[in-house]
Amino acid sequence: MVERSDDTSGFTVLPKRWLVERTFAWLMHSRRLARHYETRTDTSEAVIRWAMGMVMSRRLVRRAR
Repeated sequence: MVERSDDTSGFTVLPKRWLVERTFAWLMHSRRLARHYETRTDTSEAVIRWAMGMVMSRRLVRRAR
């Protein structure tokens, strides 16, 4: 958890939180994660791994061109 310092006012970007939020945004591109709620945790974990695999494979293909 990243805590804000007391001497700053207004909006400041918190580095670790931004990284987590960006990863969640990538995962939400998968319709199954955004709309379908799994009841079993092992199924949910498998869908998350599948979605991150899709994100990584798309990035590799884009980089190879």
